[in-house]
Amino acid sequence: MGNAVRGMVAFIPSDRCQRYVVGDLTEMPLDRVLDLSGRQLRRFPLAVCAFGELMRLYLSDNRLRSLPAELRQLHELQLLALDFNCLEELPAAVCGLPQLNTLYLCNNRLWRLPRELGWLTELRTLWLEANCLHEFPQVLCELPNLRALHLGYNQLRSLPRDLGRLGELRSIWLAGNLLPEFPPVLLDMQLLDVIDVDRNRIRRFPSLAHLRNLKLVIYDHNPCINAPAVAEGVRRVGRWADCEDDSEEEEEEQFQPAPPPVLNYA
Repeated sequence: MGNAVRGMVAFIPSDRCQRYVVGDLTEMPLDRVLDLSGRQLRRFPLAVCAFGELMRLYLSDNRLRSLPAELRQLHELQLLALDFNCLEELPAAVCGLPQLNTLYLCNNRLWRLPRELGWLTELRTLWLEANCLHEFPQVLCELPNLRALHLGYNQLRSLPRDLGRLGELRSIWLAGNLLPEFPPVLLDMQLLDVIDVDRNRIRRFPSLAHLRNLKLVIYDHNPCINAPAVAEGVRRVGRWADCEDDSEEEEEEQFQPAPPPVLNYA
């Protein structure tokens, strides 16, 4: 009942109604963290933009379709959570947050990313799972400090060679896409420690034994005829993961892609 009431009140622009939805925003929290998740918000509360020293802002599980230009006033913001909203395009204001290092955009309706995303040179962790990306956004190759890239449950069929320019990348998560082969560019990325290609369409895996930093490879739910060879100590998750002999099998299991899960991030 509470969410239903909030959903109706969120349509009313009066100050009193907005206070009911988001609470009192007259003072910045002492810990510089503001959580407005699950408030049925359809409009971003402009009062938040007065908190210029805010470090973490959680707006998950609302109904936001846009953000105002005033968001740029949060020049100290390091974490922004916009997952489980209704964004079809990334608001330009997000790209004007110079200290941002963690950005959650999962479970929206994003089908492209703006070139201005490359301005976020401090970005280290980016979550883009469960969106509508049909092609790998080239701008992601312009993020020099990116360490973790989550692109699961989109509709990607390939990765660009330019991805190799991300010299700081340590983990890449690609489950639930449409990859017909193991992306060749990943074979040259020596610093990767996690590769997740679960639930794709990969039939044959190359050897990954030369990736000396690799700690985990997830390749389950592919119609594959072999398991990827890995160096000693690397954990494999998938068919034949516990077998020492990675030779090809004559029988291929029936492959049924699973629907994307409803992701929930704290």
